[in-house]
Amino acid sequence: MTVPMPPQPPLVDARNAEMAGAWNGAEGEDWAARADRFDAASAAFDPALLGAAGIGAADRVLDVGCGAGVSTRAAARAAPDGHVTGIDVSGPLLAEARRRSAAAGLANTTFVQGDAQVHPFEPAAFDVAVSRFGAMFFGDPVVAFGNVARALRPGGRLAVLSWQPLARNEWLLVLRRTLAAGRPLPDPPDDAPGPFGLADPDHVRRVLAAAGFGSVSVADVPGVVRLGADAEDAFDFVSGLGMTRGLLGGLDDDVRRAALDELRAALTEHATPDGVLLGAAAWLTTAHRE
Repeated sequence: MTVPMPPQPPLVDARNAEMAGAWNGAEGEDWAARADRFDAASAAFDPALLGAAGIGAADRVLDVGCGAGVSTRAAARAAPDGHVTGIDVSGPLLAEARRRSAAAGLANTTFVQGDAQVHPFEPAAFDVAVSRFGAMFFGDPVVAFGNVARALRPGGRLAVLSWQPLARNEWLLVLRRTLAAGRPLPDPPDDAPGPFGLADPDHVRRVLAAAGFGSVSVADVPGVVRLGADAEDAFDFVSGLGMTRGLLGGLDDDVRRAALDELRAALTEHATPDGVLLGAAAWLTTAHRE
């Protein structure tokens, strides 16, 4: 009798192991449970990504860091005669992506758990690669984008959304200012894995050139982040973020309460008839595989 082999864990580069652990633990479970909230927060940037990708009806598309699959589903609708593969390290988010894709009746999507930095993609299997705020976390972006380039056919297109530096993103500045509780907080680097890993356009151009891409363009995309329908809704969302918990860590109870009160007041100041809106800025990077 043949004994079935147990499923093998996804291949993850050692430099991305800590990130993979977080996204397969509490962080990934939280994002999966509140996927609608996270997707809605940055939805203002979605049309720019889809427009730049130029997805054709029969294109084969790779969605890097697909999360719960909002960008995968958008690409699948743009390529009804093609196919879209979403890849992410997070098992909880991929389970949600599969559920949502099935509920939407999309038969042209596949979701793969893996690290796009080292995943063994079939060479030249895709016409287009996209990433919606999912490519900033690579431990070695040159290696990662090189792997994505090999997965694209010659001349294949790349379109990536990433955050601009902290100073251009009011929504993060407000969170950090209110939750700092008077403490000086170091500025995050613009070229290290994390939310600002692709925040420096010169760094992005160097990375993509070294990875085998040409015709690199980095465009400014201003927008807003919507944190909730009203101040209390936004406070409920923001107070549960991992970043919020991290910033509040180590504070005594009184200081923590005061910081949260300041956060609530700041969110109230940004409430509009369209929700709690704060300024944001992204880069839209496009390129072609050479």
